Order: sequence, then C-alpha cells, then structure tokens
Amino acid sequence: HSSSVCEHDRSPARVNHDSYSDAYIGGILASCRTFAFVGASPTQSRPSYFAMKYLMAKGYRVIPVNPGHAGKELLGQKIYASLTDIEVPVDVVDMFRTPDAAPEIVREAIAIGAKVMWMQLGIRNDEAAKMAEDAGLKVVMNRCPKIEYGRLSGEIGWVGVNRRVIDNRKPFLFGKGGTMKHRV
Repeated sequence: HSSSVCEHDRSPARVNHDSYSDAYIGGILASCRTFAFVGASPTQSRPSYFAMKYLMAKGYRVIPVNPGHAGKELLGQKIYASLTDIEVPVDVVDMFRTPDAAPEIVREAIAIGAKVMWMQLGIRNDEAAKMAEDAGLKVVMNRCPKIEYGRLSGEIGWVGVNRRVIDNRKPFLFGKGGTMKHRV
C-alpha cells in the first residue's frame, strides 16, 4: 500500500532538485493541507500574499509567519513570530526568505515535525535541502505552490504547457481523467 506524503515514514529520500516529477509535486499538494508561510507579507503586491490568498481559496490552511507582524492578522489568519509558536500541526513549511535563511528555517521545520520544506521561486539552498532530507522531510526548491497547483489542476495548462503536448486529457492531480492519475 502507499501512504501519502504527509504520512510518510520520514526515512531520507533524495530527489533531483533540478527537475521534479508531476507525481512528486502533485503528491505533496494532494495530501498536505496545512502550510506555514515563513516571510508572509501583508503587502498585497508581494508574492506571498497572492500565494496565500490563492491556496486558501483552494481549501488549504495557510498560517503566516513573520516576526515583524506577529499577533496581527493576514487574510483572517493570525500571524506568528516563528514556526515554533504555531499550535497546530504544519504539513508544509513554505519559505519566502533569502536562501541564507534556509538552514535556520529548516531546523525549525524539523523541530515542529513538518513533512515538507518548500522554498519559493528563486530560492535554492542545497545544504538546507540535505539537512531537511536527512531528517526525513520532502524538499521542493525554486517552485511556487500556487503555480504548481494551477499547472497540475489544469487552470494554467493551456496549449499543452503541462506535458508540452496539445491534447484534451485532464491533468492527474484533481481531475477524474488523465493519463497519470494512477501515480498520485
């Protein structure tokens, strides 16, 4: 039997961080429901604001983390000063900070029992990724969950961008059709 990403055995798993499979990203997005956004910004023009609003609209719980705004609210959610202040289990820690902040955020993600360490577009830290993987976390770098969700759900799958082939099959993540749905 296969367990979901967010219930995995925490044994180290190495993936190619230059090219993630749709099944890898899709498995995370399909099974993990609670995100913590480290570096979440109340500024509406910031990527973290857009991503948070989008994922919440798709049914995810998103908990903002930003020490400069702790105690305030962002999109109706309490902002926490750190990951360790969050009182509920977090599946995915999504980092909107510079790569040099990654090792400390990974240490906190490990401490709170997160299942996935996700670094946003433009952010990659291989040392932090290895630390997370050694602790049994899945790692995604240089990707945005909002974009990946849209791509895998078909919302932004125009002109065959998903598989670089034009066809009418639904993507596997949330559709009933699709040639790859068995992989999730």
